[in-house]
Amino acid sequence: MHEENNTAANGCGKIRSGARNGAALLALMEKTGYSMVQQNGQRKFGGPPPGWEGPPPPRGCEVFVGKIPRDMYEDELVPVFERAGKIYELRLMMEFSGKFIGVCVSLDNCRLFIGAIPKDKKKEEILNEMKKVTEGVVDVIVYPNATDKTKNRGFAFVEYESHRAAAMARRRLIPGTFQPWGHTIQVDWADPEKVVDDETMRRVKVLYVRNLMISTTEDKIKAEFNKFKPGVVERVKKLKDYAFVHFFHREDAVAAMSVMNGKCIDGASIEVTLAKPVNKESSWKQHFNGQISPSSENLLGFPNKEDGTQKPLGKPASLPVRLNGQHSPGPPEVERSTYPIFPGIKLTPISMYSLKLSHFSSAVMHLDYFCHKNSWAPPEYCLYSTTSQDGKILLVYKVLISSIADDSQAYFMPEKLSTTVEDAKELAAQFTLLHL
Repeated sequence: MHEENNTAANGCGKIRSGARNGAALLALMEKTGYSMVQQNGQRKFGGPPPGWEGPPPPRGCEVFVGKIPRDMYEDELVPVFERAGKIYELRLMMEFSGKFIGVCVSLDNCRLFIGAIPKDKKKEEILNEMKKVTEGVVDVIVYPNATDKTKNRGFAFVEYESHRAAAMARRRLIPGTFQPWGHTIQVDWADPEKVVDDETMRRVKVLYVRNLMISTTEDKIKAEFNKFKPGVVERVKKLKDYAFVHFFHREDAVAAMSVMNGKCIDGASIEVTLAKPVNKESSWKQHFNGQISPSSENLLGFPNKEDGTQKPLGKPASLPVRLNGQHSPGPPEVERSTYPIFPGIKLTPISMYSLKLSHFSSAVMHLDYFCHKNSWAPPEYCLYSTTSQDGKILLVYKVLISSIADDSQAYFMPEKLSTTVEDAKELAAQFTLLHL
């Protein structure tokens, strides 16, 4: 006979203390001769019992038992169940109590991401609004819109004096409880800033340039950065309203950063910092800022959600290892787990948009989530095909992103073709996320 308890034993029983509980379990094992082991979030009693000979009981001999009090353990359960017959194994589902603990470095995050902010609000307005309802506000970081520098991008970052102040503010700003300017805002922890050691940063000779005009060309940027010292710029890679300026020598990059920060190019006041090096081994799973290994000839990077520092985009975990017939090893698959649906378990209908990004493993789902979070229309995919020299049908998607707020539209299409529809769509979504 086999019983199972699906309730969580939280270690806070009202009947007896942990010491008394432990003594009772030891007495039970000594009396019955059964063993007890902790395994995979459950405590197993028996299986097989002492003196058992032959195979385990066949299917149909297992019984599920639910609604057992949380403070009731094996020493009380076993005598009750033994009235029905000899127990082969009893598995008591555990939560909190008796589990292994996980230890990792704590992120002392003091910054919150605030989304769905009206685009016409200035930094001072957002700062004052946050100070009205939360304590410990130090600063607000607002980025200008890529196409209209008089507007913000619909989000901001609020810096607090401590992690505790940020945590209290996050709780206070939960959507639905606070609506600044009559808008329901979105609140989350900002992505932690990528930490690069000083020795590595001392070798950087690439500058990250932000707040450029969309119309500003790579040639114009190169000419402007060559003005203070001709011929020092190796190449420029521009993506939307930001760019990476590569120098031949480190000292020229540092000097140019000092000279060019705050300068106007085509009417826009630019911000210039040292670009943070790419971690080629990292995976595509950091909020909307994934990771790709850029080649030396074509650096692809974009500012992360937090502060605009370089975060390269990479192959989504769901992409197969073969694209266009080429074998491309990628990061390990996202861990997926399945759990049994026990009788009587309550299932609640939810929207996918109420989940966190950690629940999505593909670029297609990330892009859909990203558009919804920014109050844009869902992405539209248009499929195109061509034929290779050896007669293969090759596919590519063009993605249309429409902003509901200002009726603007943008198209994105990767520069690579795929042999399957699934790969083509995933690649297009990945490429679009890179450029948003």
